[in-house]
Amino acid sequence: MGKPNMEDNDDEMYVDLELDDGTVTCSIAAIFTASNGKDYIALLPLDEDGENDDGEVWLYGHEEDAEGTPSLRYIDDEEEYEIASDAFDEYLDKQEFDELVDEDDEE
Repeated sequence: MGKPNMEDNDDEMYVDLELDDGTVTCSIAAIFTASNGKDYIALLPLDEDGENDDGEVWLYGHEEDAEGTPSLRYIDDEEEYEIASDAFDEYLDKQEFDELVDEDDEE
């Protein structure tokens, strides 16, 4: 997959992915570590208007070299993909729980 072009705009990070059918800009939803000890990245592919209306999420392996340069890795193993998917679901559950706790603290 190689080195993605990452940009940081207004607290949101974006990555441009070079795919067979062209370049797709994605918003970075999360970078997280799964139970297998590997890091993964969840990307939201954006349409021409910069929106992700269908809720589609792409998961890739995420690595950084010694200088901190990120690279993405396609997950071609079904078992590894399930591990990454489960870890992302857990991440989302924790985020929702944290938001609920923060809302309770504000009341």
